[in-house]
Amino acid sequence: MRAAVRKLGNSSGVIIPKSVLAEAGVSAGDSVDMTLEEGRIVLVPLKRRPRAGWAEASQAIATAGDDVLVWPEFGNDGDDKLTW
Repeated sequence: MRAAVRKLGNSSGVIIPKSVLAEAGVSAGDSVDMTLEEGRIVLVPLKRRPRAGWAEASQAIATAGDDVLVWPEFGNDGDDKLTW
C-alpha cells in the first residue's frame, strides 16, 4: 500500500487507512511509540492499563449513592467481618 507524505503545518504526516489502524489495534487519538529502525518508521501502540479509570468511576458511583447491592441477599459468607 502506498501513501503520500503531506505537509501539516511545520510537520509532515501520512494518512493511515482505517483498516490498517484496526488491524494494528489502534484508533484515532490513541498513543503510539514511534521509532526509527534500519531506515523504517515503526509505530507501536501503547497498551492501555486494563483498569485505567476504575478508581475514579467507583468514586463517582459511591458519591452518587448508587453503590448499594442489587441483590443483598446474595452476599458472600464473611462479608460482615471485612474491615475496609
